[in-house]
Amino acid sequence: MRLSLLSLFLLLAGCVGLPENVEPVKNFKLDKYLGKWYEIARLDHSFERGLSRVTANYSMREGGGVKVVNRGYSEESNAWKEAEGKAYFVKEPDIGYLKVSFFGPFYGSYVVFELDHVNYQYALVSGPDKSYLWLLARQPHLNEETKNKLVKKAAALGFDTNKLIYVKQN
Repeated sequence: MRLSLLSLFLLLAGCVGLPENVEPVKNFKLDKYLGKWYEIARLDHSFERGLSRVTANYSMREGGGVKVVNRGYSEESNAWKEAEGKAYFVKEPDIGYLKVSFFGPFYGSYVVFELDHVNYQYALVSGPDKSYLWLLARQPHLNEETKNKLVKKAAALGFDTNKLIYVKQN
């Protein structure tokens, strides 16, 4: 019984860990990060499979934390899919390292590891390991030079950018 509880604890604790060599940005300003972001590219996971026009909207929650609303369009079912979650800082609020939950007490890492610190127009985000990667932007499209620079950075850190899905935002 103790071993099962310990294993469960370690599994859950690992979900809010940092991928190897990935450092969250410092001087993170949540007030500038809040609002709507468009998913430019992602690594595939079942919870987003087949979705286009994916956006994430971040706002403050009453009582603290961040409200997260992810939305995407499924052409297969001809319907919008939406998930609402909550996020909290893992460390200091000026470090881009949060934990997010869409499923009750279970949290996963949300690590902002590259960011346009001036205008907050793009971001690279990972989960607890390198199988999770999102390239986000404030507009539905990102210029090729910036997109290529961000993909190159993710690849240099060990993300399999050859498997990126470029999200249709039309």
